[in-house]
Amino acid sequence: MQTYLNIAQIVLAVALILIILLQVRGGGLGGIFGQPDTVYRTKRGLEKTMFQLTIALAVLFIVIAIVTLRLT
Repeated sequence: MQTYLNIAQIVLAVALILIILLQVRGGGLGGIFGQPDTVYRTKRGLEKTMFQLTIALAVLFIVIAIVTLRLT
């Protein structure tokens, strides 16, 4: 059981790192065409999905870390 939890934690850590690196930083394509970065905008489409996936992966990572600590 401990081995499976360790493998799951490694896989989640790699997935979390990748999803964070894939997220767009700044204003996105709007900055190319002169849109100011100070304008408030909402997350839509893929950006929103990636944001929610980041939160879910982080929560899963923390839960598995706590379960791993409790079992040892």
